[in-house]
Amino acid sequence: MNVVDLMTTAAELPQAWSSRRLGQVGAACVKVLRMDELPVEEERHGADEALLVLDGRLELEVAGTPVPVRAGELYLVAAGTPHRVRPGSRGTLVIVELTED
Repeated sequence: MNVVDLMTTAAELPQAWSSRRLGQVGAACVKVLRMDELPVEEERHGADEALLVLDGRLELEVAGTPVPVRAGELYLVAAGTPHRVRPGSRGTLVIVELTED
């Protein structure tokens, strides 16, 4: 796979918040997903995670603090940091994270 149309790939997903794995870069997995207005429960990861908003807006909450991430912005979530998606997030999101076994 060489060129991926991220917007089309996200739009073709069967439902919001279900990601499609695009590939592997070293130990990191690259995924794309479509956000909707609904919140997502808090989570933590054992490694850093990169969240890149392509279009729309990610209404993130990191360690209890609201963090809006706009189109064209990248947020790096440090390993072990609790984060969740607040209501109102919409658009296309790329996630880069280590593969969890």
